[in-house]
Amino acid sequence: MSLFDLTGKVALVTGSTRGIGLAIARALQAQGAQVVISSEDAADCARVGRDLGTLAIPADVADDTQLTALVDGTIAHHGGLDILVCNAGITGQAGPFATIDMADYARVMAINLRSQVVLCNLALPHIAQRGGGSAILIASLSGLRGNGAINAYALAKAGVAQLARNLAVEWGPRAVRVNALSPGLIRTELSAPLLANKGFMARRMQMTPLRRPGEMAEVAGAAVFLASPAGGFVTGHNLVVDGGTLITDGS
Repeated sequence: MSLFDLTGKVALVTGSTRGIGLAIARALQAQGAQVVISSEDAADCARVGRDLGTLAIPADVADDTQLTALVDGTIAHHGGLDILVCNAGITGQAGPFATIDMADYARVMAINLRSQVVLCNLALPHIAQRGGGSAILIASLSGLRGNGAINAYALAKAGVAQLARNLAVEWGPRAVRVNALSPGLIRTELSAPLLANKGFMARRMQMTPLRRPGEMAEVAGAAVFLASPAGGFVTGHNLVVDGGTLITDGS
């Protein structure tokens, strides 16, 4: 077997109709996995499902009932689950904590962190039942650095990394690996305004040893590693895909 072969594996990816989530879904499928697409937009799910020739199940991750239906639908269609990628998330309103809108805070935490707790609790027993597998929780570089404007999002993403560590301890004896994946500045539709901001990019690239933003395929490649036999002895880790931004002094 190839170290990256996922033939016969079933993978569920949330937030997978666009951006990094879609890139991860495509990459897993390219390695042989049967991928289940999901987002809260039913039309987007149907479109991507047709494009990839795969099952698509709409679900609002803030709704526990819909998360249950998502996992149940995956199991009913494919007979099991081997790989979970919790990617769905929102950025929320930027600004300092001193002026935070607590309703926005609650929504960001519900979608970015609570939903991953609920979905893992629903999905990991099925992964264990298949003899083990992998869960990948999408965190962020913002959860590892201080920032004056990224408030609830960064806090939630820091929680995601800790969730991966806790679940790795909890589920490791049943051969379920749980890791976090923390992208830095990646070229996506969402990051387009930042990429177009010359002042921001000059500062950010000075802070990034590779002197460029990342590509979605590079995040997807890291996810394939964590999902595949190549990452078989990696659990409880937070894999940072940021071109070195986290470790540099800006020189």
